[in-house]
Amino acid sequence: MSDSIGKVFTVSVFGESHGRLIGALINGCPAGLKIDEGFIQKELDRRKPAHSVSSTPRSEDDKAEILSGVFNGFTTGAPICLVINNKDTRSADYDNIKDVFRPGHADYTARIKYGGFNDYRGGGRFSGRITAGFVAAGAVSRMLLDIIGVDIFAHTVEIGGISAKSQDMGTIKQNINNPLSCADSAACELMLTAVKEARIEDDSLGGIIEGIATGLPVGLGEPVFDNLDGDLAKALFAVPSVKGVEFGMGFNAARLKGSQNNDPFEIIDGKIVTKTNNAGGILGGISNGMPLVVRVAVKPTPSISQKQLTVNLKEFSASELEIQGRHDACIVPRAIPVVEAMMAVTLCDFALRAGIIPRVIK
Repeated sequence: MSDSIGKVFTVSVFGESHGRLIGALINGCPAGLKIDEGFIQKELDRRKPAHSVSSTPRSEDDKAEILSGVFNGFTTGAPICLVINNKDTRSADYDNIKDVFRPGHADYTARIKYGGFNDYRGGGRFSGRITAGFVAAGAVSRMLLDIIGVDIFAHTVEIGGISAKSQDMGTIKQNINNPLSCADSAACELMLTAVKEARIEDDSLGGIIEGIATGLPVGLGEPVFDNLDGDLAKALFAVPSVKGVEFGMGFNAARLKGSQNNDPFEIIDGKIVTKTNNAGGILGGISNGMPLVVRVAVKPTPSISQKQLTVNLKEFSASELEIQGRHDACIVPRAIPVVEAMMAVTLCDFALRAGIIPRVIK
């Protein structure tokens, strides 16, 4: 398995859904960063099930413990190990399906690739549970990015085909404090109703998350193969259930003329900026100083209680499956802090590569 990301600021994640614990190991974090453990916990709490209509009943406290790399409240420059214990597991839910592949899951591919030795309980290594480690590492990354004035936030722009209306960034940040983190209150109500109906029908819904990073300096990115958008896409595709990533206008740019898609340059207050931001803050794989805008497509949660067709590997025959256990009717709200975390980890790595974040914080 490939369990690490980054070149200078590297994050390695470990653990399984129903194993003893999950966590993250950070290498390359500068010494002297004041660690706010309360902030790490706050970010982890955002990822936890909210006991709302969209969330799984599984309830983990997700308390992060720092095992190394921090002394007297500051980073030492040594690897930072963060662990989170698994406590609310019900592995028996998966005993009867270890030979029956769940549609939409990695059960089949993992079984073949690892010869049946993979931990199948709750999806094991392929579960969304491992993203708690992503979020813990992302919290440390955000502390570093705060030093250079970079802010990151994400919000729901679509669930079940219901789209939020476009709004300016200030309005979005002020209006996403709701169960779905959707800035359009009318659309949010429609989304909540759709999720509730999907749960009643033993089904699930997917959606789209938009991530925004402001305060980025010009010049982050290492073309041609370590370009900023390419590495961000790689990080975001590591989030389970992500099936698409686009920047700026994304696929809509293919439907425009050059005169419509190009962002004209201008000078405001002594800074070169663009009048529009169709490029999403990246040109030639390099940040251009404008807000970085990325959208992530999240598929419907594959664990649904409806009867589905599959195969039984042990008997090598056709089979039907009704998935039991505790699952989200819509994973989008819980994926928002994970998207922010992977953006933060990637941007932190590029800022350290560029020397914009110093190796010792003073």
